[in-house]
Order: sequence, then C-alpha cells, then structure tokens
Amino acid sequence: MKGRWLEDLTWSEAAEWRDRDALVLVPIGAAAKEHGHALPLCTDYLLARGLTDGVLEQLPILAAPVMSFGYYPAFRHYPGSQHIRPETFSMLIDDVLSGFLAQGFRNLAILNTGVSTTPVVQVAVREFYERTGTRVALANILALGHDAEHLMTQKLGGHGDEHETSLILALDESRVRKDKLVCDYGNQLDAPKTVFYWPTTFNGDPESGVDYSATGIRGDATLATKEKGEASLKASVSDVVDGLRALFPDAVGKPGDAS
Repeated sequence: MKGRWLEDLTWSEAAEWRDRDALVLVPIGAAAKEHGHALPLCTDYLLARGLTDGVLEQLPILAAPVMSFGYYPAFRHYPGSQHIRPETFSMLIDDVLSGFLAQGFRNLAILNTGVSTTPVVQVAVREFYERTGTRVALANILALGHDAEHLMTQKLGGHGDEHETSLILALDESRVRKDKLVCDYGNQLDAPKTVFYWPTTFNGDPESGVDYSATGIRGDATLATKEKGEASLKASVSDVVDGLRALFPDAVGKPGDAS
C-alpha cells in the first residue's frame, strides 16, 4: 500500500507526510443511514472505506478519517438513520478543511459517496476557495464507475439497488442479508420524465406518490452480484486515481505513471 490512513499514524509521522506535500483525501460516507432490509446502516461508510483503500493501494496519499455524518434528508425518519442540517454539514466540512490547511497541508480532495450531500459539498468547497484561495478537488459518487455501468440491468436504481448491493457484496459479503434482497421500484417507473428537479423522499405509504418505497430502497437488489461489485469498484477507484493524478501530479504522480 502506497498511502496511509491518517488515523494509523502518530502526529510526527503525519508531519513527515505534510512536509513532503502529501495530498489529504477526505472520504464522506454515512455510518448510519437506512438502506432497506438487506444492507446495513453503514453501507456508505463501507463504500467510502473500500474506495479509499483502493486509492491508497495506488497512490502515496493520506486518507482522513471517514466523515460519517452528513445531510441525508430523505432517510431521516427511518429508525437509526443519522442526519444533520445542511448548514451544520457545511460547517463541518469547512472546519475539517480549515484544520488541515492551518496545519500546513496544501493539497486537499474529497471523495463523497452520498447523493443528497453533493450540492452541500459543492457549495462548501466553492466558498472555501473564495475564502482561502485553496482549491479542493471533489469527486462525487454519481460520476464514478461508468465503465462498469453496462453490467447493471435493473430498470432504474438509486438506493440500496443492484449497483449498491453489488458493491457491498464485493467489499464485505457477510454484511448483506441475502434472504432479504428485493426488487422495489416504488412508483418511480410511472413518474413523468421532465427537465425539472423534483424533490423526493422515501415513504412507506403506498399513497405517497413518487416518494413510496415499501422497503426503503429503489431498484432491483435481487440482480446484484459480487462480480458486478468488483468491476464497479475497480472502475470507480480508477476514476479517482486518474483524477488525482491529473489535478495533483506533483503530489501523487502524473497521469500514465505505473501503479
């Protein structure tokens, strides 16, 4: 492994990485967010750890502890799901980035495994740049792994679905309650297709329109396989590695460098 988790180092070892201008990658992944009956609440956390482990295998960077609380409004009513307000989440991001900058770390990036978190993180890094002059690179989960998309055959997805379940099967198969995998599209297949953003949540009431989900997922998790997850994970890690090499060649190596 070329990189290290910051939490495994002493402060003096962390200083040595800082002094050679190492990049710090901040993963974001909910430690407690509902993902239906088959996947654990820590699904996003497992994904953030798994993706980051893959990046650390290839690049000499530091990984910050996973930011495990975030803005997850669609799931706040499910028992066990944790959610913080967008302004709180934005301040958390700013405080973490500001702390690294004050300690002398100049190369910063974020790996975000959430969807509802994306606009908040984008605003946070934009405002951080305005205030400090430091650009923070941001990779969002929906932009990753497109080279493996052709493997997914569900009609639509989005949460606890074929894709996400496949990823967890690849990362930690023992965490998946395979006897509880279901196909649950709710009412999304009948939803009109328009150019408008249409806020939705997850609701167990069949009369709740596009919000309806009987199990707390959207998609067909029964189609998930470990092999699909391994391919998607590999493609996603490759996207992150290529992006970091392109944006931070002096810190992590240039595009085309051997892994």
